[in-house]
Amino acid sequence: MILYPAIDLKDGKAVRLLRGDMDKATVFNDDPAAQALEFVAKGCEWLHLVDLNGAFAGQPVNAAAVEAILSQAQTPTQLGGGIRDMATIEMWISKGLTRVILGTVAVENPDLVREAAREFPGKVAVGIDARDGRVATKGWAEVTDVDAVDLAKSYEDAGVAAIIYTDINRDGAMMGPNIPATAALARAMTIPVIASGGVSSLKDLKALRDCGASLNGVISGRALYDGAIDLKDALKLLKT
Repeated sequence: MILYPAIDLKDGKAVRLLRGDMDKATVFNDDPAAQALEFVAKGCEWLHLVDLNGAFAGQPVNAAAVEAILSQAQTPTQLGGGIRDMATIEMWISKGLTRVILGTVAVENPDLVREAAREFPGKVAVGIDARDGRVATKGWAEVTDVDAVDLAKSYEDAGVAAIIYTDINRDGAMMGPNIPATAALARAMTIPVIASGGVSSLKDLKALRDCGASLNGVISGRALYDGAIDLKDALKLLKT
């Protein structure tokens, strides 16, 4: 399993939110590129970025911070937030981004997701953020009637590289991931699934690793910043 350290960007800074609430942001680093380099120095093989402002605005807002990370970290990187048209997808990939994450448009414009996956093989992931099993969009501000598993299954034949599944109620809350829901989704899919939300300890990582479903990886944020998880220990655990 791959560990994806998360760098959430708000107003040019690396922050973490509590359950997606923009008013409950904790700033962990004023220099996101420096934070990225710190993760890379400890051995991470990927970075997971989210443009939080962009998710609400529907277009890139923290582009300068993302570009600084891409130019300095030189590590495979995936980005979500505010990516809602082909021009933005092309822009990010041309700047060296390894993988774009499409969330809101996965619900509102599935044809775009399919087109992007055909145009950029291996470089398009679908982000499915769910609250009580229902998909939320626009920076988690709007909860739809769309079932998370149904949405994931609708992309089985689209050629997307991964499904990133986030349980919003667990995100940033340090209360453990929703392992049953994540494992159930992974078992229902042939697309690689990445778990996100609530990972707060090495015990959580081990539980995901041993959940019986084939997970591609796991995203962790607050626990790495708070020191609840040592990145080097986590990387070692997930490689065994």
